[in-house]
Amino acid sequence: MVGLLITWLVTTVSFLILSKLPLGVEIDSFGKAAFSAAVFGILNALVRPVLTILSFPFILVTFGLFMVIVNAIIFGLAAWLVTGFRLRWGIWSAILGSIALEIVNSILFHILSKLNL
Repeated sequence: MVGLLITWLVTTVSFLILSKLPLGVEIDSFGKAAFSAAVFGILNALVRPVLTILSFPFILVTFGLFMVIVNAIIFGLAAWLVTGFRLRWGIWSAILGSIALEIVNSILFHILSKLNL
């Protein structure tokens, strides 16, 4: 349970960081970022496996690079579902945002692992 809360908080902070970068991702407040992180996590748990199975031939042919598109779809769905979370440039913001989210999450989790949390 603690791991889930830490992941949610890290993703919330990542969303706030993304909103400050020139990627076309706009989030109104910390509350909206927290809600967006929760929706993103739920979509990752429920929708991502279905999309991965349906797009498996494309993932196989592109040696996994199509997963960027799957992640962008999840990112875009989260933006569509949450009021106050917008993608200024549509799919391009979703692609850039999903890539940047993975990078920022990786950096933050690396920092947390160094702190032994």
